[in-house]
Amino acid sequence: MDVRAAVAVAAGKPLEVTTVQLEGPRAFEVLVEIKATGICHTDDFTLSGADPEGIFPAILGHEGAGVVVEVGKGVTSLKPGDHVIPLYTPECRECPSCLSRKTNLCTAIRSTQGQGVMPDGTSRFSINGEKVHHYMGCSTFANYTVLPEIALAKVNPAAAFDKICYIGCGVTTGIGAVINTAKVEMGATAIVFGLGGIGLNVIQGLRLAGADMIIGVDLNNDKKAWGERFGMTHFVNPLEVGEDLVPYLVNLTKRGADQIGGADYTFDCTGNTKVMRQALEASHRGWGKSVVIGVAGAGQEISTRPFQLVTGRTWMGTAFGGARGRTDVPKIVDWYLDGKIEIDPMITHVMPLEDINKGFELMHSGKSIRSVVVY
Repeated sequence: MDVRAAVAVAAGKPLEVTTVQLEGPRAFEVLVEIKATGICHTDDFTLSGADPEGIFPAILGHEGAGVVVEVGKGVTSLKPGDHVIPLYTPECRECPSCLSRKTNLCTAIRSTQGQGVMPDGTSRFSINGEKVHHYMGCSTFANYTVLPEIALAKVNPAAAFDKICYIGCGVTTGIGAVINTAKVEMGATAIVFGLGGIGLNVIQGLRLAGADMIIGVDLNNDKKAWGERFGMTHFVNPLEVGEDLVPYLVNLTKRGADQIGGADYTFDCTGNTKVMRQALEASHRGWGKSVVIGVAGAGQEISTRPFQLVTGRTWMGTAFGGARGRTDVPKIVDWYLDGKIEIDPMITHVMPLEDINKGFELMHSGKSIRSVVVY
């Protein structure tokens, strides 16, 4: 079938909106009509050429929501008409990782997913017979896509597609990093570095968990109002602090009899390795946990003095907020419907597929929290 898609033809070039051929679902696969998709920094990371797994040509996009159109042989958990969110981190519930209950990083289709193909090693997308790669197993920058059954979460049909598509990455990653990875408790102190789409959801997760002091750190003073809207209690612009950012933050977190200072939890949402180090060193001696969420470019490394770790700090990483997609994503959609979390204010721009490159421009200029393409 012919579908409309924004194709990444090469690194560093704008997406090309064109007609692409899509083959129907094979065994254990599902054809989904994508109704809306968010434009995420990870898509931009790959398009820039900094992603070591970037493959071209490809149909990017991994933050979507849509409706099941057709299911392949052997599919039992979904049927046509079901509302779904694609999962770039699937949940097969059978691999050693899923069975361990210690991680959400399902390995069932990881190798082929990284190669830009379906589990059988082939692509469902093509242009005039030439292969076009899938992206993160999702490819939501097309109005129809095919995914493995284990990479789809069935969700409440009452939720609007142009809002819950954001749960496919940004919302779940931010809130999950707080609840699943860091396991923040009531009364905790926390610092969030980077108040973009992920960072604001970390703040929202901290508020949900009952954190007492929530410090947001960002170079853009316009983000202060955004952070406060979602629960931030203090705002710090590093440009106004200078080279002493870590000591400043440590001092800011001193409370009562605690004269050591440092946050119980810190979160890097920038992908900047210097900031990752600052986040670790701004956590509390003895028990501070620092969670790396942002993805750095190919070949970059993080460093700190061993003393920082020997004295009790923990450096952690998280992917998809530690969420088990098919199990947890439907719950987060219900949280949204019940008013426990907010999404609507973060969807700052909505556009048709033809304007998708404008969405990337808005991201680069810092004018958007999340742009959403509606088909």
